[in-house]
Amino acid sequence: MTVDALAKGIVAGDRRALARGLSLVEAGAADGAALLDAVRSRLGRARRIGVTGPPGAGKSSLVNALVREARAAGVEVAVLAVDPSSPFSGGALLGDRVRMSEHALDRGVFIRSQASRLAMGGLAATSHDMTDLLDAAGFDLVVVETVGVGQSELEIVRQADVTAIVLAPSMGDMVQAMKAGLVEAGDVVVVNKGDLPGAASCRDEIVAAFGMTAESGGAARADDVLLVSAATGDGVKELLARLRSIPDVVVAERRIAADARRVDAAVVRALADLRLKPAAASLAATLTPAVRRGDVSLEEAVRTIVAAAVGPDREARRP
Repeated sequence: MTVDALAKGIVAGDRRALARGLSLVEAGAADGAALLDAVRSRLGRARRIGVTGPPGAGKSSLVNALVREARAAGVEVAVLAVDPSSPFSGGALLGDRVRMSEHALDRGVFIRSQASRLAMGGLAATSHDMTDLLDAAGFDLVVVETVGVGQSELEIVRQADVTAIVLAPSMGDMVQAMKAGLVEAGDVVVVNKGDLPGAASCRDEIVAAFGMTAESGGAARADDVLLVSAATGDGVKELLARLRSIPDVVVAERRIAADARRVDAAVVRALADLRLKPAAASLAATLTPAVRRGDVSLEEAVRTIVAAAVGPDREARRP
């Protein structure tokens, strides 16, 4: 199937075409890049929701509950679930579709798992591109569930239109575990498993710890710490409404910033690829031990390798 035919199929709602297109994009294939260009004019309709938080917080169960609530309201949803890759085998257990199996026969739901391939930040390198393709396919909501993350992995906050940070009362001292970075970066902090003992006091702890109380002038922010139970469905409707209520003007500003960061990231990847050119790789192998011995300065080695990487035909001078 040609890229043109694939693009038309995706826009027309052909799920097989969408699955094939996602595979091309995930692989970083040239046809994947051409496909994204072909559907570029269709982007911007879907609200992109990020769901992140530490392992064990119940992110997948919460996403499943959000999808159920959205479908009850007639909203079509795509889910991109990023799973961690093994540092040894490189493989990943893509189990989120098992947890969301109740939606398997629903044409208004599309679920795709993706291995992180050891990328940092909770997402894979091609997650944003895959989200674009899901947007172009006409879904109302695109939910991106990240790898279980810690206190500094904020990539989803930089890419999504709106982000929910998911915590759970059974996780011990969450404030110490999460610190301020991730909790304060999200639009909504979700205390999941709200049916468990201690959930309400856990919410109060978060509100107090981050100065979200009325006394500190943070009453509005306190409203963004929600008690939810994915198991019982309590609070899920309110959470979905909150995530969808972020003003369009705010979303537009965030997308402009996300596009700028995306260009920067693409430039960094392109430069990294240049480093793999045979001439540059060969010089790096030679100069690295020379730097270690003190025969060549680090700055001189870098200049030489860069010259070899960017020079089209000339051989860089060895120091």
